[in-house]
Amino acid sequence: MRTQKLGPSDLDVPVIAVGCMRINSLDKAQAERFVQTALGEGANFFDHADIYGDGSCEEIFADAVQMSSAVREKIILQSKCGIRKGMFDFSREHILASVDGSLKRLKTDYLDVLLLHRPDTLVEPEEVAAAFDELERSGKVRHFGVSNQHPRQIDLLKKYLRQPLVANQLQLSVTNATMISSGINVNMENDAAVNRDGGILDYCRLNDLTIQPWSPFQFGFFEGVFLDNPKFPELNREIDAVAARHEVSNTTIAIAWLLRHPARMQPVTGTTNLERLRDCCKASEVQLSREEWYAIYRAAGNVLP
Repeated sequence: MRTQKLGPSDLDVPVIAVGCMRINSLDKAQAERFVQTALGEGANFFDHADIYGDGSCEEIFADAVQMSSAVREKIILQSKCGIRKGMFDFSREHILASVDGSLKRLKTDYLDVLLLHRPDTLVEPEEVAAAFDELERSGKVRHFGVSNQHPRQIDLLKKYLRQPLVANQLQLSVTNATMISSGINVNMENDAAVNRDGGILDYCRLNDLTIQPWSPFQFGFFEGVFLDNPKFPELNREIDAVAARHEVSNTTIAIAWLLRHPARMQPVTGTTNLERLRDCCKASEVQLSREEWYAIYRAAGNVLP
């Protein structure tokens, strides 16, 4: 698996992150095979959140990987906090309690990365800074980042934080590519020109934040996958043609499309299907041409000015 630095940190990470949101749908043996398959592909970066399965996903993962000090040295753990039932909470108290809960469930002493999970409009950045300082000082968290935040929200946090932010986890796929489309259609009178995120793509590149695309196969907000979906005939024809040329699956090409962008993204998989997980990992070795990238982009209904 090809690796890269996570944001401005010295942490080497695989270019594919393994999302564990659905690991609670697996039985014990299946969960063990899932984790071992990922590790066998060199995908040792595992993405969690305290709300996934109300914490059960972290517990299941720790059992599946047979967590020990020797195992812990070989994997990279990321978790997220801040979403509570009916609200968001970036208070110092909640951040600290969430991390302690994740550490207990994951059977580890530290997280490699902690992300704030979606924006909290009631955030007091001084409290976030105090929580991050305490987590760093205690060794419970080594690196910090955010999820689904736009540039001004990140700048507000950075005003108070001592730690650099290393990642921003954002929804992105070829059918949910507004952060790309608005940059292509600058100054145009069409819907694609609408800037919905404050120019987060360029902001992350300028500030060395690694974008972690989530739901890389989804269209809409969890409405379904676009691969092999009759709603997207042109897109699937193009992806299938590119897949045939590279002798890989359409799954591989959908991930390779994200990896081709020079922002050096780290897509987060969501599948628990072992074959699809392997296909996702194969994207690490596939380099799309500029012509192929734009052909897929247009086939998804994205317009060029």
